[in-house]
Amino acid sequence: MENINSSSGGKTFRVRKLELSDKSKGFIELLRQLTVCDSVSDKEFEDRFKEISMYGDDHVICVIEDETSGKIIASGSVFIEKKFIRSCGKVGHIEDVVVDAGARGMQLGKKIVEFLADHAHSMGCYKVILDCSDENKVFYEKCGFKKKEIQMVKYFI
Repeated sequence: MENINSSSGGKTFRVRKLELSDKSKGFIELLRQLTVCDSVSDKEFEDRFKEISMYGDDHVICVIEDETSGKIIASGSVFIEKKFIRSCGKVGHIEDVVVDAGARGMQLGKKIVEFLADHAHSMGCYKVILDCSDENKVFYEKCGFKKKEIQMVKYFI
């Protein structure tokens, strides 16, 4: 965990791992600002939380909580892919980075991405990758990423 100071009002925010209680702090509502996220019951949340927790440091979801409001205002995840190439190397995949619309401009997204990339590096990954929209390309370049290749997708639903 890491304490970070925002550039707005001198507030201190802490990047930490997702906790079971974060569902009641607006975690699902925050994800809805990123993409389609249907309602998730408390049981579904708990079951998925436990499932992800079983992967330990190979799948980490981090959040930033606004201590004043008690709401989750930023989040992201990284999972570690184990490969045969590169001497059985590992690759970190960053996903689902989102900052609440009311908290943007305070460098929280950058801190989330740094936390996730640092975690992947500490796990021995030789690289960390992510997909993003054209609108977010400049943001990720500021975080040290560069464009490489293209993304392809096939949806099943």
